[in-house]
Amino acid sequence: MRFVSLKVLLCLLALSALPVQAATILVMGDSLSAGYGLSPGQGWVSLLSHELGAKHRVVNASVSGETTDGGLSRLPDALSRHKPDIVVLELGANDGLRGLPLANMQANLQKMVDLSRKAGAKVTLVGMALPSNYGPRYTSEFRAAYDTIAQRNKLPYVPLLVAGFATDLSKFQADGLHPVASVQPTMMRTVLAKLPLR
Repeated sequence: MRFVSLKVLLCLLALSALPVQAATILVMGDSLSAGYGLSPGQGWVSLLSHELGAKHRVVNASVSGETTDGGLSRLPDALSRHKPDIVVLELGANDGLRGLPLANMQANLQKMVDLSRKAGAKVTLVGMALPSNYGPRYTSEFRAAYDTIAQRNKLPYVPLLVAGFATDLSKFQADGLHPVASVQPTMMRTVLAKLPLR
C-alpha cells in the first residue's frame, strides 16, 4: 500500500514540475494597436505583454491601415497559426474614416467573432469613435455598430480605446488620430480590464 501511494505521489510531483501552458492572446487591430508613430515597445499591446508576463503570450497581428475586410481575410490563418485563447478585435476605425458601409463593417466583425469562437477562443471587442466632421448620423451609427455586436454576442467590451483622453489633442500625434506614447499605458489598462483572463 505504501508503494502504491509513493508511486502516486511521485507522479503528482512530476506533473507539478511541468511548465504551465501560457494562455495566448491574439490582437487583431489597426495602427492604434500596431504602434504607429511610436518606438518599439511603446505601444499598448507591447505594454500588455510586459504587464501579463510569462503566464500569457501576446501576439500582435495588427496592421496599420487595416479595415475589417482585411482583418477578416487574415483571421483564419492567424487562428490556425497561433491557436489563441483570447482574441482582441480592434478594427473598424479605418472603415469609418474611409466612409465605408457600416453594414459591411458590422457583418465583418460578426464573422470574426464567429470564427474566433469556432476556434475555441474568447473574444474582447474594442470600439472607437469618429471625428465629429463625419456628421452626427454616421458617427452615431458607427458607434452603435460596436454596441450591437457586443450586446448580441455578450462580449467583454471596450466602447472606446481612447477613453479618458479622447478630446485632449495634446494626447495625440500631429495627425490628431494616433495617441502619443504617454497615454499608451492608459489604453493598455482599459483593454486589460476587459480581458476574460479567468
